[in-house]
Amino acid sequence: MGLLSKEGATLIIIDIQEKLFPHIHKREEVSENVRRLIKFARIMGIPIVLTEQYPKGLGATIREIKELILRVKPIEKVEFSCFGSEGFIRALKRLDTKTLILTGIETHICVSQTAIESLDLGYSVCVVSDATSSRREDDKTIGIERMKQSGAVISSTEMLIYELLRRAGTQEFKEALKLVK
Repeated sequence: MGLLSKEGATLIIIDIQEKLFPHIHKREEVSENVRRLIKFARIMGIPIVLTEQYPKGLGATIREIKELILRVKPIEKVEFSCFGSEGFIRALKRLDTKTLILTGIETHICVSQTAIESLDLGYSVCVVSDATSSRREDDKTIGIERMKQSGAVISSTEMLIYELLRRAGTQEFKEALKLVK
């Protein structure tokens, strides 16, 4: 796969919920990077899809993320892969998504199952490593490796921002620069 493009890309935020998030490894870094990606998606006109795993038990999306995307209605699910949800599949079709930019928790469960199933269905997948995590660091590491073995592109927040920007001197670049300083 070559360089990623904003055309056909959708930012996916998976299950960053109140009751699980306090137990996540490097949660502050994950939260900060997801928020930066939300702001960047707005600058670039990239749509956002938000999922919540069994919100009755795990709570809603954490406040600091939800307040940035108040207009994005969470897609509730009980399946680990987002593709178990008809609402998720409909959202991707409606947005004409070709590339999924994956963030969220837990890396080795919901994120990895979504990534692998996405690849099986013909989507391109970019996993933003520093915007995903698990309760245990080893599980995150193994999850990232499993997705990489399956063909997902592994990136960082800053790497993805510059890759999608492609060049300096644009209005998008000037706005996004505030996110990487």
